[in-house]
Amino acid sequence: MRVTVQNGIGIMQGRLSPQSGPTIQSFPIATWRDEFARAREAGLCCIEWIYETGTDGKNPLRTDEGVRAIRQAQQETEVAIRSICADYYMVQHLIDPKGRPVAAVKEHLAWLLSRAALLGCVYIVLPFVDSSSLKTPAQLDGLGTLLNSMAPVIEEHDVEIDLETDLHPAVLSNLLLSVNHPLVRVNYDIGNSASLGHDPREELTLLKGRIGSVHVKDRVRGGGTVLLGTGAADFRCCFDAFRSMHFSRPYILQAARAPLVSEMELAIRNRKFVESYLL
Repeated sequence: MRVTVQNGIGIMQGRLSPQSGPTIQSFPIATWRDEFARAREAGLCCIEWIYETGTDGKNPLRTDEGVRAIRQAQQETEVAIRSICADYYMVQHLIDPKGRPVAAVKEHLAWLLSRAALLGCVYIVLPFVDSSSLKTPAQLDGLGTLLNSMAPVIEEHDVEIDLETDLHPAVLSNLLLSVNHPLVRVNYDIGNSASLGHDPREELTLLKGRIGSVHVKDRVRGGGTVLLGTGAADFRCCFDAFRSMHFSRPYILQAARAPLVSEMELAIRNRKFVESYLL
């Protein structure tokens, strides 16, 4: 069963639970079920599931029983899980320093694609940023080799791979041309792009037609995540471009947390922020 959701606004898993540990983003082991009802109350249509190292042994996506529990929560609340943010590969790298695909991690990605298909997900966001950033031409070539070799698995499960990278848009566009597969697309993170100093007009023009998903975030240029509307992101330019390219998938909130503001209050505030650009 594939849960079909078009348009609307969703949220990254964990943003509807108190922060656990030093990282802003992690799988909420104790409260993942609660987040479905909270998302519905906040007026959100979907949650982007997190699969990461450290908590992977307790992630219900790992077992068939867990998948059934996730699907039941979707049915009860009408809040969909249609994507996975695969932070696992920020620690377990798919490409080694010499640019070679890592066989064991590649096999793990094939397994995760099968789990995503079982859950009915449309896409997996594959991050190549921060600790998993592609630093050399050899690593970039290695990613192209990896994706081309995995085309049969991607097609078998009919789950899209959306690349989240810190590459210059022209370099990323060339990578997509070298792979040239309709199920390999781009995750566009508004805040990351702003932090890197990319021109969204140039970037979204080059990547037009290949944007598979959007993370809504704000960052200062060259710096970290901040509250929506307080950083360097040009939201008007971005949302105008998304509208012109007829982007129809949900926008996923991945915004900064706010001291002294509850997770629910912030989620509602951020939903309304995005809605203001969709009018």
